[in-house]
This record gives sequence, C-alpha cells and structure tokens, in this order.
Amino acid sequence: MRSILISLSIMVALVLGSLPAHSQANGKITVQVTGLRNDNGVVRCGLYNSPDGFRKPGRQFRGVAAKISGGKADCVFDDVPPNVYAVALFHAEHNEEKLTYGFFGAPNQGYGFSNNPDTSFGPASFREASFTYGGGDMSVPVKVKY
Repeated sequence: MRSILISLSIMVALVLGSLPAHSQANGKITVQVTGLRNDNGVVRCGLYNSPDGFRKPGRQFRGVAAKISGGKADCVFDDVPPNVYAVALFHAEHNEEKLTYGFFGAPNQGYGFSNNPDTSFGPASFREASFTYGGGDMSVPVKVKY
C-alpha cells in the first residue's frame, strides 16, 4: 500500500512538473489621481498599450471615467493583461468627451500622465509615460497639472 502511495505521489509530481509555467494572471491597475482643483465633472483616463495613437481619443486600449471626491479620483482598469502601458488623463470639469486646447496649444483642462513627466515643453511621449505591468494589483499615482 505504501509503495502505491509513493508511486502515485511521484506520478502527480511528474505531471504537475511537466505542465507549462503560466505568466502572471490579468489584474487591476488603479490610477490614483490627485491635485484636482475641484470636484466638478469627472476624470477621463486612457490606458494605452502602444505609442501608436498615444493621447489620441478612441485609440486607447481601455478608457474609464472616474468620479471626483475631495480633489481626488481613482481610475480603475480591471482584467488587464501584463504588458507595457502608459496613462493619459484629463479633468473633464464640464463632462467634456475630449481635451480641448487654447490659442497657444495649451490644454484648457487639467491633465496628467503616468510617471508624472515634465510637460513644460509639450505633452509626454509614450516612452516617458510608460511602465511595465506584470499582472496582479498595481497603483499608478498621477498629479494633475493646470
């Protein structure tokens, strides 16, 4: 009886050991938005998985709108596969669908990017805003600039 149990244990170990290893499962990215000047409207967040179309409406991998409370908002992206991503967002104080620009090309709304890059000389590139997501739960802090 003991030899049968040992044989079964060895067979189970061999079968389990021969199964392919799986990468980290899909998970959740939470973009923690701070620095909002008021609680009006929503924050519109885009999660991009490619430099092609980065910052362009409708070209994001996923998009969400988050409610604002106390000058903060959380944009939550569920069931996200591991990859390289970048976030672009704006404060839609009047529930705008798209970011608008003033006469000199500066955004009319508050905006932000993952990694909080310097935007003194123009908007962030995908490379500047990108981060590697390996799965599981991840928080990405973004401070809004006006």
